[in-house]
Amino acid sequence: MIGYVMFGTNDLERSIGFYDSLLDDMGADRKFTTDRFAAWSFGDGRTMLTVTLPDDRNDASVGNGSMVALGVRTAEKVDALHAKAIELGGTSEGEPGLRGDSFYAGYFRDLDGNKLNFFCYL
Repeated sequence: MIGYVMFGTNDLERSIGFYDSLLDDMGADRKFTTDRFAAWSFGDGRTMLTVTLPDDRNDASVGNGSMVALGVRTAEKVDALHAKAIELGGTSEGEPGLRGDSFYAGYFRDLDGNKLNFFCYL
């Protein structure tokens, strides 16, 4: 149902470096790059994560209440990717851990303040 998710950025090159490194650990590849945006996915026809300089040429800002959840297979992968996001300059919004009976997640903000998480079901 979801074709792509797009985050605004004020520094495209910095954002590309962050997501190239982070999403490579999930097995995603960068599919498109222009002078205004970049997109990653797991293959043709799959949902993409994109970052873009805003079309209206105003500063990008974080959507209050917006978040993208990136599913992985194991709690160990959640831990590793959350740690890598922080290592790459992101900030933690909730250390990896169990929430509820079987939902395991670690929350973070990227370099532009966009909120994401890595999660799995145990």
